[in-house]
Amino acid sequence: MKSRRNFLQKLTLSAVSLPLVSSLQAKDAHFWADSADYQGPVLRVAIMGLGSYGTRVAEAMKDCKKAKLVGVISGTPSKITEWQSKYNIPEKNCYNYENFDAIKDNPDIDAVYVITPNSLHKDQVIRVAQAGKHAICEKPMGLNAKEGREMIEACKKANVHLLVGYRMHFEANTLEIIRMRNEGELGKVLFFQGLSGFKIGDPTQWRLNKELAGGGSMMDIGIYSVNGARYMVGEEPIWVTAQETKTDPVKFKEGVDETIQFQFGFPGGAVASCLSTYSMGNLDRFFLNGDKGYAELQPSTGYGPIKGRTHKGPLEKPHVTHQTVQMDEMSDIILAGKKPQVPVDGEEGLKDLIIIDAIYKAVKTGKKVPLKIV
Repeated sequence: MKSRRNFLQKLTLSAVSLPLVSSLQAKDAHFWADSADYQGPVLRVAIMGLGSYGTRVAEAMKDCKKAKLVGVISGTPSKITEWQSKYNIPEKNCYNYENFDAIKDNPDIDAVYVITPNSLHKDQVIRVAQAGKHAICEKPMGLNAKEGREMIEACKKANVHLLVGYRMHFEANTLEIIRMRNEGELGKVLFFQGLSGFKIGDPTQWRLNKELAGGGSMMDIGIYSVNGARYMVGEEPIWVTAQETKTDPVKFKEGVDETIQFQFGFPGGAVASCLSTYSMGNLDRFFLNGDKGYAELQPSTGYGPIKGRTHKGPLEKPHVTHQTVQMDEMSDIILAGKKPQVPVDGEEGLKDLIIIDAIYKAVKTGKKVPLKIV
């Protein structure tokens, strides 16, 4: 009885002590965890798109304290049945792509994580927002900056959060390098190199279909170097140049890039040289150079563990499954108003889309393209 009374007192006090949480967020925060290591609100999430990455997120969420998988949205009935059994998901929280607007009337779902092909993100996120649910969208957020702005506007209009699946923004070794840079331990930042690539397999997969992917390697793996250049240098680029190389026009059809090299200039004088490819392996490296030191991550964006070193020695932060950390942190952002060290909101996703638009323009024109990130 005493334990129950203490829990209710904590719940009441916590509800009063979250002034930054909107009325919608407070309403969504009525599901609480009460355990030895965490007492507080839990974000109840439905995953849309039950493919390989959706499965990875679901498995990682088993270890979350502040987020819980409670629903699924899929176009494949057999997958829904499988996930119901595997993750103990009630029938009332299962939807398909045609009827998921009905989540509007389901008080047991707070947010939907959209993990579908790129071209579907915009419409699906907007529908999630119109249903009054928070939207988490896998990257790239949309196909271009125009789509990104429409998604942001829809979520603002609905008074819901729009977050993007930037799991590296919570990774411990990455954040340590950002801390070192911010505190001047690297000195003046001079140069960044980002290498992102792998040899893609099945030629019939959606990632090689322009209508579904919106491009090729840049929209899938290259975005890591685009985003990484920004958070590692700590500035927004002011120009971009880019060159495309295509060795297999059968596999990589018109509008599906195989390899793109791209370069940025930053207002502080630093430059970046990056590579995005679907035809070379062993490319997952970030290198940041300053006039007082350096930092390197290799692998830099894989599922982990991330390995790193600086001029001071190895980086040895403990590895925790990225998606577990991401979902717990996103719960804090949505339910407790937490501000992450590196943003993961829709505006952050839009900045990458503005840059990717400029990269494709630079490839097409062969010219340096000025950038204004707003």
